[in-house]
Formats: sequence, C-alpha cells, structure tokens
Amino acid sequence: MTEVDIADGARDFRVMNRKFVDALLKLQEYNRFSKGLFSWIGFRVKWISYENVERAAGSTKWSFWSLFKYSLEGIVAFTTAPLVLSSFFGLILCLGAVLAVLFIIVRRIIFGDPVDGWASLACLITFMGGCQIFCFGIMGQYMAKLYLENKRRPIYIVDEETD
Repeated sequence: MTEVDIADGARDFRVMNRKFVDALLKLQEYNRFSKGLFSWIGFRVKWISYENVERAAGSTKWSFWSLFKYSLEGIVAFTTAPLVLSSFFGLILCLGAVLAVLFIIVRRIIFGDPVDGWASLACLITFMGGCQIFCFGIMGQYMAKLYLENKRRPIYIVDEETD
C-alpha cells in the first residue's frame, strides 16, 4: 500500500552509521513508525541473515490487537491508499444506485411493481450514502495532504556532499 519499500521480515534492531542517525534525527515527526522511516530515509542497507528460533524463555508481549494497531499505525503513517479506496467505493455506490434506479424504472414500466416505494427508497439511501462516502474520501485526501505537509519531511536526503 505504501510508496516506501518496507522489506518483509525487517526487524527494528539495526546497526546504523552516523549519517543515517543524523538523517533520522532531522525528521521532526512526533509519531514515528520506525520500520517505515528506516526504509524512507533510503540509505544503503546490508542484511545479516539468521535463523529465527523459538524463545528460550518468556513469551511475547505482542498480542493480536497490539500487532493490528501497529499495522494501522504503519498504514496511516505511510500511505493515503485507504482514503483513495473510500472515495472509489463511494463512487461505485453512487453508480450502482443510479443503475438500480434505472432497473426499477424499466421493471415498473414492463412488469409493474407489486411493492411500491421500497426499492426507490433503498436506491435513494444507497445513492446518498455513496455521495457521503465519496465526499468524506475526498476531504480525507485533502486532510492527508495537510498531514504529510505538517510532518515536514525533507524532499530528499543527501547521502554525500563533495566540494
């Protein structure tokens, strides 16, 4: 979902050089999703593979709910795709309601309608709901742009300067 390539299986434990740490410290964000920021900075990365073994003692403190919240934090910090999806979903609902109204009109003309009013009311409610979801998605995209600007991330990070 993100434009940042977050490596699958990446851990938070890292060895970093001074340039990397300085670039990370220049970011003025308060809510930091470390895995995303480490990838976003974009310096060269070397992986040390190891075999992941079972814990010798104790148990993890991560529950399903805390992992779910952590994943939502990553989605909110590094993508606006859910907002685009909500706008798209609202538009689809609106178009579906318009098609359903056309179907109701054709059915009424050809066969008559044994139950008056319920289908057109359902279509109207679906259409209005779709319009609302679409508008909320558009407003959310504007707010996301403000949010991203407010983070004040640099446009790029210089790896090395030469005279």
